[in-house]
Amino acid sequence: MPAAPAQTPARSSRRRDIAVAGACGVFVGAMVAMSYAAVPLYDWFCRATGFNGTTQVARAAPTQTLDRTVTVRFDANVGAGLPWRFTPEKNSIEARLGEVITVDYIVTNLAARETLGVAAYNVAPLTYGAYFQKINCFCFNEQRMKAGETRHMTVVFYVDPEMANDPDALVRDTITLSYTFYPQREPRRPVADRSAGERGATRNGT
Repeated sequence: MPAAPAQTPARSSRRRDIAVAGACGVFVGAMVAMSYAAVPLYDWFCRATGFNGTTQVARAAPTQTLDRTVTVRFDANVGAGLPWRFTPEKNSIEARLGEVITVDYIVTNLAARETLGVAAYNVAPLTYGAYFQKINCFCFNEQRMKAGETRHMTVVFYVDPEMANDPDALVRDTITLSYTFYPQREPRRPVADRSAGERGATRNGT
């Protein structure tokens, strides 16, 4: 039986290049998908593990307020690709342990079109997340901003009086609450909806 012809170096190299290009395409597609899934995955992971200064969610105000105070600083960031200006109304406040505090962050859409964003957050030092009790906030909820729109977004929280029993709090009495807004992709309209809209525009003479 005659031996099979050996592959030429050029053909082998071409197949290798195609395989590498395909692997790179899959990798890039996976990274794009992960960028849009980052916020919900981060939310789930932090809530499940308490990682990275995840705050607690309170259903009611505390029954005790102490005279001891802590400094709470507010930080605001915007992820790449989201044309928003995002700032805290106040850079910092002095809060008594157990005191319910209401603060606003101010968001402006700088784009000439409607855009969407979702905020993630953390608290520093990370171990203080257990004492930072949120009653209400805008995190992990999709925010849809019209072109040029400015909106005040409210956070209601208190610092748990239990922090007074933490030896580390005697040395570090400052908490930083940090929010970052990430861009969100506009959901695709079903084909049937787009077709109906086009038929309506045609009937209206547009």
